[in-house]
Amino acid sequence: MGVRAEATVSLRDARLPADVDGPDDATGVVLFAHGSGSSRHSPRNVAVARVLQRRRLVTVLVDLLTAEEEAIDARTAVQRFDIDLLAGRLAGTVDWLTAEPALGRLPVGLFGASTGAAAALVTAAGRPQRIAALVSRGGRPDLAGPALAGVRAPTLLLVGGRDDQVIALNEQAAERLTAPHELRVVPGAGHLFEEPGALDQVADAAAEWFTRHLPVPA
Repeated sequence: MGVRAEATVSLRDARLPADVDGPDDATGVVLFAHGSGSSRHSPRNVAVARVLQRRRLVTVLVDLLTAEEEAIDARTAVQRFDIDLLAGRLAGTVDWLTAEPALGRLPVGLFGASTGAAAALVTAAGRPQRIAALVSRGGRPDLAGPALAGVRAPTLLLVGGRDDQVIALNEQAAERLTAPHELRVVPGAGHLFEEPGALDQVADAAAEWFTRHLPVPA
């Protein structure tokens, strides 16, 4: 039957809705951090999550902003760039996962898109014993700042070949990473990977990275 649930992540400053989905025999769990102006219902992240589920991974898609914060962000675009806020919420969700009986024993990976990738990197640096692997899709790792040097999890940076500015930002961030890492450019893809087959390449690369780097639970 698998694991499928709508959950609420209760943190000190917020209650965040989350969708948990995956097989009963999962070997790991991947927590998604969505990007600018998006949510846990992002069709791109949902599509990637389905591929990961077929690779025996539980996926957790969570809204890092409350409904009220999202409404403000839709007008101001401020909260989506508040990396400290997003990373704090993501780290709190990692701790929530650890306390969950069904998921707490599984190794954790992070999948971050756009500004969510920066939050994932900051979280990985702050939870080095818990985060085993990380994938960034069209991310802004530069916004993770000094935390880049503290990341210990193997990190895959995926960027569209036509996303020139983000390629440059990822190249600069990669130079500051001390963890095992790889920068892959998806030929012909733009920032949102909307071109035919582009998102399939992202999903396949993420699935391969997580299944390679997430340790089999004891």
